[in-house]
Amino acid sequence: MKKELSTSFDTRQHMKSEDFEIFYYKDLNLSQVSLHIHSHYEFYYFVEGSVSYRLGDNEYLLEPGDCLLIPPGLPHTLSNAAPNSPYRRFVLWCSENFFQSLCRADAEGCGYGFRYAAEIGGLHFRPDLVNAQEIMGLLMNILEERNDTRPFRLFNLRLLIASFFVYINRLIYNSLNQESQSYENALYINICYYINHHLDEDLSLNRLADFFFVSKYHIAHIFKDSMGISIHQYILKKRLHACKNAILSGMAFTKIYTQYGFNDYTVFYRAFKKEFGMSPTAFKEQCSLTEATPEILI
Repeated sequence: MKKELSTSFDTRQHMKSEDFEIFYYKDLNLSQVSLHIHSHYEFYYFVEGSVSYRLGDNEYLLEPGDCLLIPPGLPHTLSNAAPNSPYRRFVLWCSENFFQSLCRADAEGCGYGFRYAAEIGGLHFRPDLVNAQEIMGLLMNILEERNDTRPFRLFNLRLLIASFFVYINRLIYNSLNQESQSYENALYINICYYINHHLDEDLSLNRLADFFFVSKYHIAHIFKDSMGISIHQYILKKRLHACKNAILSGMAFTKIYTQYGFNDYTVFYRAFKKEFGMSPTAFKEQCSLTEATPEILI
């Protein structure tokens, strides 16, 4: 992580915020937490430790990546079987009013998982490795945005949280409705998602193979079969479109091509011109002319 984002554990079970709170806890000696209920919605993501979690009438021995959906009014607690070993988890709280405001925009998209959890007395599920990593990444994005100071932070937080619950609910829906995708198709979708969110990072086949725990030859094969172009061509197109948006934002060419993985300007120039039929400079000038052209009123 870029900076320390963990928080000291607090035994309180009420919210200080009117909307949402997110915590990343790292403990060695966890304070005892008694069986309790609360009036807010809770999403719990287990990272590391030796923990048994009681959720309603059920008890679960948690494994890394396990997720819990705890609706308001459901009794729950945990026991730490190894008090001197690291215990890490993410906890996201949403007030009833805040969660219902998300549901008013899209009740099916945001409320699906918690409605099901309320019906069965709490929901525990164990995603596969790729989805577990993605869930942790999405929670980290929310945590980092919460600690940011840039304009429109609160609005973006609402969007991130809504998007997070859509992602979770799709996993739950697919599991409940037994929509079985082949492993190759699921892997392809997750690779595309990863690429689109890490265009400014190392996207070599070796890096992707290490991240997804499969061979680079397998990734190249399933990508060509699914997309019809090589993974290298896909990454190039995505990066060039990101460069195009960066030009529109006014970013300097020297920053753009280095940020999105081009070794030098000549390589960037040739790739951009081949993709869009004009040089980066011509594209920028064309956009400037379009913006400068006065509107003619008839």
